[in-house]
Amino acid sequence: MQKATFAAGCFWGVEAAFRQLKGVTSTSVGYTGGHLKNPTYRAVCTGDTGHAEAVEIEYDPSLITYDDLLQAFWETHDPTTLNRQGPDFGTQYRSAIFFHTPEQESAARASKEKLEASGRHRNPVVTEIAPAPAYYRAEEYHQQYFEKQGISHCRF
Repeated sequence: MQKATFAAGCFWGVEAAFRQLKGVTSTSVGYTGGHLKNPTYRAVCTGDTGHAEAVEIEYDPSLITYDDLLQAFWETHDPTTLNRQGPDFGTQYRSAIFFHTPEQESAARASKEKLEASGRHRNPVVTEIAPAPAYYRAEEYHQQYFEKQGISHCRF
């Protein structure tokens, strides 16, 4: 198994999208990229901790590649809006790829360059690519939130 970590706005919808992919063996939602140890949802929502709402994924690379995960990441959100996805705004909703290996970093940078060159978006891609820092699992009620609520996607 390998690990991947992505931030793409509200973590509920991002987690739900990745959970549907064959080869993803587990997901959790949490907080990463900030300066406070053991942050809570309430603290992260202030925007003062520096954390992003993120999804940590475990996947079987014999069934799904990291490039496949990157493709799903790009399709899950708008990577051109700085610190905003839909109605949610603040640094906690930023677009970010947190890599765990040098190979993931190379793949993430190449994928971003390919997306930028494609002309798919009119505005520049603002996705941050950074080493995976400490990851803090969110409170249990956030885990698999959509499944618990019986909904399939965000409604704006």
